[in-house]
Amino acid sequence: MSMFFDALGDVVNFLVDFVWGIGIPTGTGNDIPVVVLLLLGAGLYLTLRLGFVQFRRLAHGFSVTTGMYDDPDEPGDIPHFQALTTALSATVGIGNIAGVALAVHYGGPGALLWMWVTAVLGMATKFSEVTLAQHYRDVELAGEDNEPSWLGTVAGGPMYYIEKGLGSNWTWMAVLSAVLLGITSFLTGNANQANTVTDTLESYSGLFGLEPSVMSVIVAAVVAGVIAVVIIGGVTRIGRVTSIVAPVMAAIYVLGGLTILALNASAVPGAVARIFTEAFNPQSGVAGTGAGIFLLTMIYGVQRGLFSNEAGMGSAPIAHSAAQTDEPVSEGVVALLEPLIDTIIVCTITGLAIVVTGVWDDAVPTRLDLDGGAHSYRVEDEGGIIADEEPPTEIQIVDGVPQIEKGTPEFAWNQAVVDSFFVDCAGDCEDRSDFRTPFTGTLDTERGVAVSEEGTEYTTLYGPAVETGAPLTQLAFARGLAPLGDWGGLIVVFSVLLFAISTSISWSYYGDRCAIYLFGEGAVLPYKVAFVAINFLGGIAPLATVWAIGDIALGLVIIPNLVAVVLLSGKLKELTDGYFDREAWLDNVE
Repeated sequence: MSMFFDALGDVVNFLVDFVWGIGIPTGTGNDIPVVVLLLLGAGLYLTLRLGFVQFRRLAHGFSVTTGMYDDPDEPGDIPHFQALTTALSATVGIGNIAGVALAVHYGGPGALLWMWVTAVLGMATKFSEVTLAQHYRDVELAGEDNEPSWLGTVAGGPMYYIEKGLGSNWTWMAVLSAVLLGITSFLTGNANQANTVTDTLESYSGLFGLEPSVMSVIVAAVVAGVIAVVIIGGVTRIGRVTSIVAPVMAAIYVLGGLTILALNASAVPGAVARIFTEAFNPQSGVAGTGAGIFLLTMIYGVQRGLFSNEAGMGSAPIAHSAAQTDEPVSEGVVALLEPLIDTIIVCTITGLAIVVTGVWDDAVPTRLDLDGGAHSYRVEDEGGIIADEEPPTEIQIVDGVPQIEKGTPEFAWNQAVVDSFFVDCAGDCEDRSDFRTPFTGTLDTERGVAVSEEGTEYTTLYGPAVETGAPLTQLAFARGLAPLGDWGGLIVVFSVLLFAISTSISWSYYGDRCAIYLFGEGAVLPYKVAFVAINFLGGIAPLATVWAIGDIALGLVIIPNLVAVVLLSGKLKELTDGYFDREAWLDNVE
């Protein structure tokens, strides 16, 4: 299995470089990826074309969301507020917990600023794609007396506004959008969620006397089983319970983060200043950024910002198309709230908690699986980038310290080099003083074992290593809330579990809408079976590989969607101006 995932990782890294590496030369030796330019450029263009709609119409968005202008007799399946919460259930979740941690891990604190930029521009993008989805949606009242079927009464999304808005000559792009969005539902909205759950719960394997790899398989199977019961068995009760519990869990998560910031109030101004400073002049990055590598910090921030709020992907318009309204813009102003809530508020709380507690670059005592998915061999080159390299066959270790010449690949955990190794540690390895016996011997990189001078073989060692993903956020909460007790990390554990399941359920709906568009209703059941299978595989695959696959999907799916939105911006402006000139919402006041 390890060899399979290693080979898969090589293919994935190539595709990530291809999708996010095609760029425009800047004259500095680093290219700006076309995907980044398209995402930020489209957001900026729509912001200017619509007269800064995300700022001027923000208050109106909150007013519509309250329901004061709702009319249940208008076409659609759910009111504005439920459409917003449905879309938020797919966005507020793993991206806010693991995605932010990954951005800081690879790009340093400065990556947070680029997440904010993506969110601000994304508010205009989200308004645009949702307004178009509402305008061009299919309204099909099913059954007698207008009783809706299980499929609902409306269907919308990028494939509909591409086909209807741009005309039959663009049907190929509508099909491409549906295909890419369907693939993304398997990855970003599914495999990434399952992977974060197993990555978070792996650390508890010792409580059950299990190896981390075995724990991952069990957790992945349980999560996939829950998803299967909901989306294949049609059991709606679990979905209803989750829809209640997840918002409550989100509130607890946000409260926990705010408490951390309150307890570390004196460090917050410095953390904010560091975010702004390192966004343009990065000084450090645990795994991806060296001194001065500005573009990489920006790319990591944009990637994780896109994963968090989904602006430009075309996924949220599917949920918002179900809103009960005959005024497309009224749902667009509701949708622009999503990046504000998801990225600017929740992600900021996570990012600041990671930075003020100092855990983002802190090497903590860790059990190192010498052949596990989190290990790699890396070397720091002249530009400061730690890149994957082919390791030497053997690495000599004396009194815990690797005997390595400068420039030679070293053992790394979560893409950061480990500087010392130990045979065992006391207790739960809570700090470095728990390390007991330095390892002396040879690390056999081909077999993934360490052989001591006495000939004893070890498949695991211990050493100081950095965290990433959800475990990094978990560490921030545990350390930040330590003055109040040792339960802080559990907030993240339960949040990850609930958010991941609710997000996967929401994304399964997005994907089956694409399946219906492409193949008809008969494709829904096969799609759901495949969705559950990918959920399980995502749970047991290496974290870096799964998130990299998700980045490939993110980079591809936005292209046809944003091209269409920009081409339809004239119609979009006409709809927007007409709505506000008429003050159309006043028709529903009574």
